[in-house]
Amino acid sequence: MTQPDPIMAAFAGGALTLGFLAVGLFFLKFWRRTGDGLFLAFAIAFALLATNQAVPVLFGVPSENQGYIYLLRLAAFLLIILAVLRKNLGRG
Repeated sequence: MTQPDPIMAAFAGGALTLGFLAVGLFFLKFWRRTGDGLFLAFAIAFALLATNQAVPVLFGVPSENQGYIYLLRLAAFLLIILAVLRKNLGRG
């Protein structure tokens, strides 16, 4: 298996970071409009996902196979799960 080109990996990481930040700002806009905590949780989660994409490129981590790289992604998904559960169980 060949290693990916570092320039293409950095480009893809930057594009994904920009996409995650754009989606996070989208949810932040809805949070400011409605005050719903679910939108704020999604905005924070997408900011964590953007950070998760940017960190390997910025710090020169050659591969995402290191376990600590996934901790930001895990935190983002746990935040989304907890926010959805809080929203749905709060209605009862």
